[in-house]
This record gives sequence, structure tokens and C-alpha cells, in this order.
Amino acid sequence: MGFIAFIFSIVFTLIFIYLAAYSLYLFVFSVLGKIVKQRIPPAASSYSKFVIYICAYKEDAIILNSAAQALTIDYPKDKFHVCVIADSMQPETIEQLKTMPLQVVEVVFENSTKSKALHAAIAATHNDFDAAVVFDIDNVSAPDYLRQINNYLHDGNRVIQGHRIAKNTETPVAILDAISEEINNHIFRKAQQVFKLSAAIIGSGMVLEFKLFKDTMAQIDAVGGFDKEMGLVLTRQKIHVAYADKAYILDEKVSNPEVFKKQRRRWLSAQFNLLKKYGLTGFKELFAHGNFDYFNEIYQTAILPRILMLGLMPFMLIISLFTHGIGPGWQLWLTATALCYVGILVAVPAQFFNRKLLGAMLKIPLIFFAMLTLLFKLKGANKKFIHTPHNPGTN
Repeated sequence: MGFIAFIFSIVFTLIFIYLAAYSLYLFVFSVLGKIVKQRIPPAASSYSKFVIYICAYKEDAIILNSAAQALTIDYPKDKFHVCVIADSMQPETIEQLKTMPLQVVEVVFENSTKSKALHAAIAATHNDFDAAVVFDIDNVSAPDYLRQINNYLHDGNRVIQGHRIAKNTETPVAILDAISEEINNHIFRKAQQVFKLSAAIIGSGMVLEFKLFKDTMAQIDAVGGFDKEMGLVLTRQKIHVAYADKAYILDEKVSNPEVFKKQRRRWLSAQFNLLKKYGLTGFKELFAHGNFDYFNEIYQTAILPRILMLGLMPFMLIISLFTHGIGPGWQLWLTATALCYVGILVAVPAQFFNRKLLGAMLKIPLIFFAMLTLLFKLKGANKKFIHTPHNPGTN
């Protein structure tokens, strides 16, 4: 074997190890998440007191309905308080919000971020709450959302991530975004509980004990990916993140391909920046303190988006067919590819297997190449907040 062939074999083998390990991870968690039943906490005998923070950046047409919906949650009215963080809102919107039985915290930043908005809201909030809830401007919770969360709090959980589901599926991009969310919910939240690992925090529909929320946010000043950093901060302290599968929050999915690309660019940039910042600490925490939960969170910052896996695995399989004897054989690549695809398909909820899915799948190649190019356009994406616009018609 020549020198070039030797180097190619080493690189090809390293790529295989990375992609095969990820494929096995998806398969194991996805399948076991379906097989192993999760324990549901009993109904609580008392009510915790919540503050619901709604992060509202511009989008004046949406916030009024979202705030009104939050006030109708089926929970004792004296046991929850709604606080709207109005960032760069129009004066007339502010005035309308102030007519509602809620708190309005007005903020204007030169460079807005979600973490800055929450810091301001925490400073303006009294300390007599048991837990803090974070919603995005477009979120609408199920009527029993707080009751479901309350059960988990009284069952000894300090951090709970709710089940975010799609509010809209009117375009192929929105359908794919909705499916992606549900795959994440199954593999990276619900199935993690099988191994007593923490659910991945999304950034909305999440709940923390109030003091813990204040203490944790004090350590975070991220431009993007504050939720991922929160997950790292919590698991490093060995604080478990539970997942409330029946605590539903409706969330608007991205319908426009260009907006989708901007959003994913921001997410990818935040993910890789956190990997750069925290990556090596994962091994230290694992070997020095036995903190596998934190190491698992670090690993999740190192994995590629699944849309890239859907394209890369068959591509690498084809390459292996033409490079016989160099690196892992095609049989290993075929096995890894099968594990990847089965793991992803098992995690897709049954209701998405319909006529609309076919049209959405036809968009996958275009999205794959768009995501692939984004990997080379991440510079500067995490230095300034990139706003994801919402459609008022979906609220």
C-alpha cells in the first residue's frame, strides 16, 4: 500500500468511527426509547408557584395573542404569573400588553440576545416563585401544561423540559422541521431517560426551580445556543434534566427555506462554539468525577445534524464500494448506514407517515446541500443575534 493510500485509509477509518458511533447512538436510543416504558410521576397534592417568562423580540403581531393564551392556562390563577419581556416592541403594543393581568418588562439592547432578555426579567421579578418557565414569543402551551410540570416538580425533579410540538405543517420545510423536532424529542429527550441521562434542553417550554434558574442564568451570556450552554452548566453540576412527554407546547416551525438556513446556521455556529469552549472538559469530568451525563451532553455538541447523516452515510457507502481494501469494507458501511436510517425512522411519529411526507422528502437533497455549505459559512454567525421571523397566521 502506497503512502497516499495509507493516509487515505487512516482518514477513511476515522470518518467511519465517527459516523458509525453516531449511527449506533441513534439506533440504540431510538429503539430502546420505543421499547422501555417511562415512569410517569403521580399527581401532585399541592400547587407550585410559577413565573412564565415570554421572550418577545419585535413580532408585535404575535405577542398579544401568545400572552393572552398564556393567561388561560388551566392552573390556579394565584399560582402563576406571566411576565412578557418586550424587546424592541412598538409603544402601542406595550400599551395593549399593560391592559392585561401580566407583568411587562421593557428592554432595548444594542445587540439583543435571549440571555440578556432573561437577565433583565429575573432582575425585575420577585423571589417568591417556586419555578421559572421560559416560552418563546410564538409558543402556546396545552391547557394542562403547568399541571403536568407540577407533577414532575413534586416528584423531586429540579429541571424539566416539556414536549414541544409543531403548530404548523403547511409547507414541506415546516413538515421536515416538525419531524426533526419530534426525532429530537424521542432520541435526545425521552430515550435519554432510559439510561438516567438528562434530556436536551430546547430553550422554550423548559422549567427550572426559580433559584436554580437565577444561579444558572448568571453563568450564561451566550449570543446563541443559551439552552445548550444551560444543559452543559446543569449536567456539569450533576443536576438531572427530566422530560415531561405529556407537557405539550405548540411551537411554530420554519416554513421558508431561507429562514431555515439562517436558523440552522445560527444553531450550528452555537453548537461548534460550545464544543470548542467545553469539549475537553467532558473527558475531565468523565474520568475524574464519573460524570457521564455531562460527557453525553458534550458528545451531543460534537455530532452532525441528522439531515447531513442521511446524505453522508449512503455517500460514504458508495465510496467504500470503489475503494476495496482501503479502510473499513462496504459491509461495515452498509451496517452503519442501516443503523442510522432505522434509528431515524423509528423515531418519527406515526402521524407523519402520510401523503405530505413524500413531498417533504423530495426537499431533503436540497436541504442536505444547503446544510453542507453552511458548515463552511459559520464564521461570525455566533457574534450577533440572528432573529427567526414568525408567521402571525399560525398563532
